[in-house]
Amino acid sequence: MMFFSRHNRNQLLHKKLPGECVKGSIWQHAINTFAGFSTVQQNVVADGKREGRVFAPYSVFKGKAALSAEPRLPTFNRLDSGGVKLNRRGVIMLTFWPSVGERKYDWEKRQLFALSATEVGSLISMGTRDSSEFFHDPSMLSSNAGQVRKSLSIKPNADGSGYFISLSVVNNNLKTNDRFTVPVTTAEFAVMRTAFSFALPHIMGWDRFTNRPSESISQSPSKVVPQLMEAEWDR
Repeated sequence: MMFFSRHNRNQLLHKKLPGECVKGSIWQHAINTFAGFSTVQQNVVADGKREGRVFAPYSVFKGKAALSAEPRLPTFNRLDSGGVKLNRRGVIMLTFWPSVGERKYDWEKRQLFALSATEVGSLISMGTRDSSEFFHDPSMLSSNAGQVRKSLSIKPNADGSGYFISLSVVNNNLKTNDRFTVPVTTAEFAVMRTAFSFALPHIMGWDRFTNRPSESISQSPSKVVPQLMEAEWDR
């Protein structure tokens, strides 16, 4: 079991996350909010070259649960004509994990929710009294629909001081029902809204019109690097 603690906020994070080697991390405290900026090296191969991956999540730690958000960029295939074609769309990945004690959080029990471009649009267009709710089901429109389902809700506080962001994950196969609720202030939500607005054209791949780095472009569909994006349904 792996725990994150907000007690020693100036301590470097030395524990390794699955598939990641953490080289450095800084946790900055401000009104029970932590913005985590870390440089993480992950060895993946694209076009025969080793590339580094940078992690810079925006994280909020509260009494009962924690929430982090970060963009996951799309992947592309290189065409014979020399152009590139979108292979996998990018997302804003939200990660929730529960508190298991005072200032301790259990990373092993995390749950993921991947916001699509349209869902990001819904979030960044919310007013102070608006609510949003999103539903994900990997088996939708099939006979297995409803076996595993996730719902994310964003609702304003009654006094207008912020929002409650809640994730519910029901897995009828495992007979589990996980729920996380993280209250965020108007300032924290403003950071998320601004960051999501900045990331939106990047997860859509539209930044490739002016800049085409090679880290997520492969020569053929068989060479797409799956490690570049942790799938929501891996959890």
